Amino acid sequence: MPYTLRVNGKTVTVDVPSEMPLLWVLRDVLNLKGTKYGCGVGQCRACTVHLGGTAVPSCLTTVSAAAAAPITTIEGLSADGTHPVQIAWQEIDVPQCGYCQAGQMMTAASLLTSKPRPTVAEIDSAMSANLCRCGTYLRIRQAVQRAAALGPKSTTTEGQGQPGKGAE
Repeated sequence: MPYTLRVNGKTVTVDVPSEMPLLWVLRDVLNLKGTKYGCGVGQCRACTVHLGGTAVPSCLTTVSAAAAAPITTIEGLSADGTHPVQIAWQEIDVPQCGYCQAGQMMTAASLLTSKPRPTVAEIDSAMSANLCRCGTYLRIRQAVQRAAALGPKSTTTEGQGQPGKGAE
C-alpha cells in the first residue's frame, strides 16, 4: 500500500505493507542507514527517531502509524552537523563503538526540545531506555549537559533532508 511520509523535511511515497516497521522503511526503502537496528523489540532504542518531535523506537512503529506525523532521523537532525547535540557528542567524544549513538542523540535532542535545561535526574530518566553496551553513560550525560549549554536548536527539518548525512 502506498504511504506518503514526511522524512527529514522531504515528502516521499513508499509502497510497503501497512505493518512494516518504520525502521525497515527508513533503512531498506529510503536508504537512510543512520537509524540502527539493535534488538527489534524496542528494548535498546538504537533505532530511535522523532515522530512529530517525539522520540520513538522505529522498530516498533509501523509505517501506517508513522504516516500521520513528520519523521526526523539522525540524518535530518542537522544537515551540516551544527545541532547542539551533534556538536556536544563530538566535543565530549562520546562514542566508543558508536552503534547506539544515533538513537542516543535522537533521544537527547527530543529531551532538549522539551526541557532546554534539564537536571541530571531528568537527563538520566530521559536517557534510561537507551542502552549502550560500551557503557558510555557518563559521557552521554556530559554531552547532553554540554548540548543544553550550547543552546536550543529546533529539530524541525523543513528544507534540510540531506540523505546520507549523520551517523553511519
